[in-house]
Amino acid sequence: MVCDFKMPKRIENSHKGTYGRILNVSGSDYMSGAAYLSSIAALTVGCGYVVLCSTLRVIKAVAAKSSDIVFSPLSDVCNQLEKANVLLFGCGLSTEGTSNVLFNKVFNSNINIPTVIDADGLNLLAKLDIKTLPKNLILTPHPKEAAGLLGVSTEEVLSDMEFYAKVLSKKYSCVTVLKSHNTVVCSKDLEIYTNDTGNSALSKAGSGDVLAGIIAGLLAQKCEPFYAAKLGVYLHGLCADIAKKELTEYSLLASDIIKYIPKAIKTLL
Repeated sequence: MVCDFKMPKRIENSHKGTYGRILNVSGSDYMSGAAYLSSIAALTVGCGYVVLCSTLRVIKAVAAKSSDIVFSPLSDVCNQLEKANVLLFGCGLSTEGTSNVLFNKVFNSNINIPTVIDADGLNLLAKLDIKTLPKNLILTPHPKEAAGLLGVSTEEVLSDMEFYAKVLSKKYSCVTVLKSHNTVVCSKDLEIYTNDTGNSALSKAGSGDVLAGIIAGLLAQKCEPFYAAKLGVYLHGLCADIAKKELTEYSLLASDIIKYIPKAIKTLL
């Protein structure tokens, strides 16, 4: 397999701010794992600083697992937005309780930083009326989420992934990562990239959260959105291809994918 991807450059005279600050608005009381996985994936791919903005219960759960993440309460989300270079929104967020209010609060605040919307962020986007979305936006739906965004059936999306990826990119003026066994990435200009790394090991809860974190981490290192999406999808799949040799396609967990990010990166250096 020929690969033309390159990792963003690292420089000796640098600090954590050089490699970007992500605000990760993710997790809910019963889905703290998504917040953890997306945050750690972003750091592992090279981001310098991740602030996880979530509920107190999520913060306590994730803090018990990692000392690498900075935390902020949801009440401080607008202040954290002003400091961030990249926004990641939606991993394990749920659509219950105050999620609608939070979504409106964030996306009606004239965001001008690169943004990844994943999971329940996409479900909220499908049902809420947001007038202005970020200029550099990446949406990462699976076929059912794409169907909800477009008002069509999941079967229709599956019947022509490239077509519906283009429809999404045109509708939201975004980069679309339409996830499947051969994930389709579509640029704002409707250029298509079809990924060929990955295997059935990725069909497990939390895998998409890791992918969203990887893409956000590349954005934080100043990768252009379409390139960040393509490279992120490629690395995510490559992690699974490397890992299956040791763990099999049956036993790979989403948390294991993160452990193989360094090995995947080494193939590009």
